[in-house]
Amino acid sequence: MTANDDIVVIVRELDVVVERAGGLFLGRRHALPPFADPPVFLGRFEDRGWYAARARPDVELPAELAFASVRSLFSELPEPTLNILGRALAGVEFAETHRHCGRCGAATEPGPSASDDREPSAGEQTRRCPRCGLSVHPRIAPAVIVLVEREDRVLLARSARFPPGRFSAVAGFVEIGESLEQAAAREVGEEVGVQIRDLTYFGSQPWPFGRSLMIGFSAAYAGGTLTPDGVEIVEADWFPRDQLPDLPPKVSIARRLIDAFVQRPSPRS
Repeated sequence: MTANDDIVVIVRELDVVVERAGGLFLGRRHALPPFADPPVFLGRFEDRGWYAARARPDVELPAELAFASVRSLFSELPEPTLNILGRALAGVEFAETHRHCGRCGAATEPGPSASDDREPSAGEQTRRCPRCGLSVHPRIAPAVIVLVEREDRVLLARSARFPPGRFSAVAGFVEIGESLEQAAAREVGEEVGVQIRDLTYFGSQPWPFGRSLMIGFSAAYAGGTLTPDGVEIVEADWFPRDQLPDLPPKVSIARRLIDAFVQRPSPRS
């Protein structure tokens, strides 16, 4: 593969450019379409360089192209491609929100130019200040997601942001000075009024809708009355494994937690 095979994903906030006839639109770095800003490097996948570019707000897309929410593509694209799109959203946002130095206010500079013919490295997403020397790397916010089990039932909650009828595990961001375990107990207590025990690590997933890393846990019920906070959570209940509500897409770690509960023959006590 040569640099001419490098691919550019074009995004706008949480949307990506797709072909109206179907499929993700993939540009080429050395033939960048006129509606795209200069790209940022994401990494090498399938032996090709992948880049992301912001769609220019002053240029309209060609008639055969359109914007689509990345969330709407969850059931249409394979997980490796969705992971790349997540990197694209985060990479473009980082470049947009770090145009100026947070210490001295000078305009920052990216790593070596994306137009260079040499092979870039993943570290080139760094923004550097030529005046004071500050280097800034993309920040990732850790978040916990906890599936609480009680006998043969599981605690699922509906966020105010969810579609009607959809439920998921309880989740929230880790605060400064907290361990993951402390954050898990606090989030469950604050959002649904329940205490937990036997917190067990399940897995993790990069999540671009909040530029976070989701760390998943299962836990057992330890006490408390189920009481949604009415702000983050508008509804919550204990659901038997054979009577589950509408759930998040299978690509999400929330769904993996729930599916693992359903498939396990012996529930927690």
